[in-house]
Amino acid sequence: MDFFDVLTMIGGLALFLYGMHILGEGLSKASGGRMERILEKLTDNKLRAVLLGAGVTAVIQSSSATTVMVVGFVNSGIMKLSQAIGIIMGANVGTTITSWILSLTGIEGGNFFVQLLKPTSFSQIFAMVGVILLLFSSKDKHKNIATILIGFAVLMFGMDTMSEAVKPLADVPEFTNILLLFSSPVPGLIAGIVLTAVIQSSSASVGILQALCVTGVVSYQTALPIIMGQNIGTCVTALLSSVGTSRNARRAAIVHLYFNLIGTIVFMLVFYGLNTVIGFEFMNRVARPYGIAVAHTVFNVFATILLLPFASVLEKLAYATIREDDSEHVDVSHIDEDVKALDSRFINNPALAMEQCRKVICHMADTAQASCVNAASLLQGYGQEKVEKICQMEKDVDRYEDVLGTYLLKLSGKDLAERDSRALTLYLHTIGDFERISDHAAAIAMAYEEMERKEQNFSGKAKEELAVFSQAVVRITEVSSRIFREEDTELIYEVEALRAVIGELGAAVRKRHIKRLRKGKCTIELGFLLSDIVTAYERIAAHCSNIATGLVQVGDDSLEMHNYNKEIRIGNMQGVKQLYEEFLQEYALPH
Repeated sequence: MDFFDVLTMIGGLALFLYGMHILGEGLSKASGGRMERILEKLTDNKLRAVLLGAGVTAVIQSSSATTVMVVGFVNSGIMKLSQAIGIIMGANVGTTITSWILSLTGIEGGNFFVQLLKPTSFSQIFAMVGVILLLFSSKDKHKNIATILIGFAVLMFGMDTMSEAVKPLADVPEFTNILLLFSSPVPGLIAGIVLTAVIQSSSASVGILQALCVTGVVSYQTALPIIMGQNIGTCVTALLSSVGTSRNARRAAIVHLYFNLIGTIVFMLVFYGLNTVIGFEFMNRVARPYGIAVAHTVFNVFATILLLPFASVLEKLAYATIREDDSEHVDVSHIDEDVKALDSRFINNPALAMEQCRKVICHMADTAQASCVNAASLLQGYGQEKVEKICQMEKDVDRYEDVLGTYLLKLSGKDLAERDSRALTLYLHTIGDFERISDHAAAIAMAYEEMERKEQNFSGKAKEELAVFSQAVVRITEVSSRIFREEDTELIYEVEALRAVIGELGAAVRKRHIKRLRKGKCTIELGFLLSDIVTAYERIAAHCSNIATGLVQVGDDSLEMHNYNKEIRIGNMQGVKQLYEEFLQEYALPH
């Protein structure tokens, strides 16, 4: 094996690892975050959790990614440790799918249909189809499919290149001598741990082992302990991702380690014990790619069947390793609980991260809307506690905006699907709108506080008018929050009709106030406060409209927002016209 063979092997390895990366990325994007969101559906059924973990991992092609997500879910409080254990076990089973795909490279035979099954026969076609889709299609769905096809083709090309490059190693005595060292269980186990810990992917390290099988000098006696070590080495990714997380999240990573460690020890004791007594004939045979896949699958299924009944024991071990302290029982504010969902581990899964952002923005919307309801209620009776509550809500919404804004900006640097990219822009604008809504609610509270301090009050007529005005504003904040939470774009007609009515109400209230001022029934000072409240209401309505129309823009690829706003606000849409007339009657000012 000369220098250029080494370069070819390194190049093949690089292509193999890159192909695996973009294949997993394409599969994750194609799932639209659905696979990741499925993991959030908490289940106390252990078997269902195992099947869920296996299914998700088989789709996204990475047990490390699944385990890291689970650590993130536990850290953010979305998932309990007891619920995470089954998914972690299932992830180990799901990752064996990759080794079966890679074992296709070992197919032999001259039959046409057998040759057709070899990756070298169809991966080029996949590559061509993928490139055509990538170049000539603008749809996200087609681009994701193209990424999957190209990723698979690159993966298989790299595997084939690597296999061809290492064939000459069969004639290198030094290589054979090194493999003999690994044929003993402990050195082989350590080699598997180190290899997988370095590249942080058990699927990739198993693939490398399958590629080495073509040399004809790798026996099952050498391969088996390396496979065992690979399962322990893959725990490094989850352990690293748990650094700086909550104690429960670190326990989830420890459970992953204990599962593989205990499973490996028991499997090796049983297997090598039987081998001593019976003497398995296949141990000295040359390992084949499909044989590696079988061994990898048998071990993971064995470990899962063995340890699933003892899931609670693994949980207790994790608690014994990372003990509880008083900080775990300290009550935290609801906002701290909410923002924990924005775990940094989700950044590498943009679809999932966007879904977490949406959930936190829903909590932000609820807080902003509640601040408006409380501010409007001050008209019926002033209360200092209520004012302080509104001010606290305003601070909470500010905190939401700061945390979400920072998280979304980090997320914007990732490779997002086109729809997620539009949604991210919407979210950045939307959190600004909700923050301004809470600011205006606080401004209304300050106006009532000033009136209380100066012992002033609106006239009976002004109160009646503001009561009607307040009802319309509370209604529009409720509807705009529902639009965002439920993504029901049909409600935009209601928002726009209400906004138009609120504009009419604002003009009418100001006009009536001027009449009372001329008659001496109101003071200029109260007029300023009334104007501040009316202006705040109008601006709240404007921000509600921004939230609603922004959501429509994300849902429609071809929508021009400026034209849409113009069309809907000048009343060209029949739905808006009809609702506008109904709301004019419903929120008519008293005579």
